[in-house]
Amino acid sequence: MKKLSKNSASMVAEARSRIEEIEIQDLINMLDDPNVVVVDIRDVRERQRSGFIPGSVHAPRGMVEFWVDPESPYFKEVFGEDKKFVFHCASGWRSALTVATLQDMGFEASHLREGFSQWVKQEGPVEMPEPKS
Repeated sequence: MKKLSKNSASMVAEARSRIEEIEIQDLINMLDDPNVVVVDIRDVRERQRSGFIPGSVHAPRGMVEFWVDPESPYFKEVFGEDKKFVFHCASGWRSALTVATLQDMGFEASHLREGFSQWVKQEGPVEMPEPKS
């Protein structure tokens, strides 16, 4: 197998060095702030299996760059609002890379440093999806 010139861990470390990281307790304290939008980039199956942060917006990782771009045919209005956006995934790796990419595009955002898995372990509020009928 060919050795990569850069591995995923180093990419995440590089991203984290230049983005804003939010701690779990700080995000818990922000949940009632109408000027904060929590964005969950996990796969829909992850949300269905383990729940989600109440009030969070789901934006699949593969579509985020298109959804925040006002010139894209896939643009979502929520990302045009003048609010603080905090992205998260399960462990903080995908969201770090996502936020670094969004910053490169000129979209200001931060991410939940430890991700949803630690959110659950630290007893952050979790909402479960409605059961399918």
